[in-house]
Amino acid sequence: QVQLVESGGGLVQPGGSLRISCVGSGITFSMSTLAMGWYRQAPGKPRELVATITSSGSTRYGDSVKGRFTISRDNAKNAVYLQMNSLKPEDTAVYYCNADGRMFREEYWGQGTQVTVSS
Repeated sequence: QVQLVESGGGLVQPGGSLRISCVGSGITFSMSTLAMGWYRQAPGKPRELVATITSSGSTRYGDSVKGRFTISRDNAKNAVYLQMNSLKPEDTAVYYCNADGRMFREEYWGQGTQVTVSS
């Protein structure tokens, strides 16, 4: 079965940085997906697009994180990363890894990793 496993979340002070990771199994990101992405959901808020990266390397970012976050991938490790800089309290959320399947546009989701930005 396809599994996406996030890691690297935790508590960080405002202005700090954190990198979270997503490692896949049962699916090869480079061959079987059109894009990988990160989404987040804050308490009482709907799920929000954070960043996506296509198989060709094109990236997109949500307006609230542009200039602060960077999405990247490592095909050899079947992994996608999100580097988060200049973190703000409003970045506090559960961050979910997403895979957009190539053939049928099926979607896969990880279990999420908690990122808390607080003093």
